[in-house]
Amino acid sequence: MKDTYNTIAFPSEEILYKEKNSKFFGYAFPIESEASVKPIIDGFRKQHPHAVHYCYAYQIGTDSVAYRANDDGEPSNTAGMPIYGQIQSFGLTNVLVVVVRIFGGVKLGVGGLISAYRTTAQMALEECEIVEKTINIHYIISFDYKNMNKVMRGIKENKLEIVSQKMEINPDSGHPIGKIEIKTRKKNAKTIFDIFDSMFEIDIKKC
Repeated sequence: MKDTYNTIAFPSEEILYKEKNSKFFGYAFPIESEASVKPIIDGFRKQHPHAVHYCYAYQIGTDSVAYRANDDGEPSNTAGMPIYGQIQSFGLTNVLVVVVRIFGGVKLGVGGLISAYRTTAQMALEECEIVEKTINIHYIISFDYKNMNKVMRGIKENKLEIVSQKMEINPDSGHPIGKIEIKTRKKNAKTIFDIFDSMFEIDIKKC
C-alpha cells in the first residue's frame, strides 16, 4: 500500500520569465486546503497591481484529489492547465503554483501563452525542495482514567505520535475520561485500530 506523497517543503523564491516584453512572475506554495488559495492570490493583486492576469493551478489531497486550473481571463486552457500540467509532471500534491503576467504590448498567441505559462511554472517548481511525506490516519482513543497506563503503554510500544490529549468528565458517571488523538501511517492503520479495539474498556474511532 502506497502511503507517501511528494510535495514542496517551502514556498519558492520569485522567478521571472520574459517573452516578447511580457513578464511572467512564478511562485509555488505548499498548501493544505483550498481556503489557502484566495488569500495568496489576493496578496499578488496587491503586490503586482499593474498585472493583467493572475493565473494559477493547485492540487490537494492523496486518495481523494481536488484540483483547479484558473486562466484568469487568458484564452481557455492557455494558462491554468499548462501550470497544472507541471504540477503533475513533478508528481506533486498539496501545492499551489501562481503565474502573474504583466502584459508587454505584444500578443503571444495560444501557443506562445501555453509555452510561457508552462515554462514559468516549471521554473518555479525547479526552485523548490521536493519532500516525501507520509499519508497518516488519525484516531481518537477514549478511555476511563483508570485505563490511562494501558493506553499509554500501547501508544509507546507502537511508537505512535500523540497529536492532542485532554481529560473530560463523564456526565453519566462523573468519572474522568481521557481522549487522546494519535496518528499512524496509513499502511499501519488497521493494525493499530485492531490493537486498541481489542482492549477492554477502550474505545477507538477514526477522526
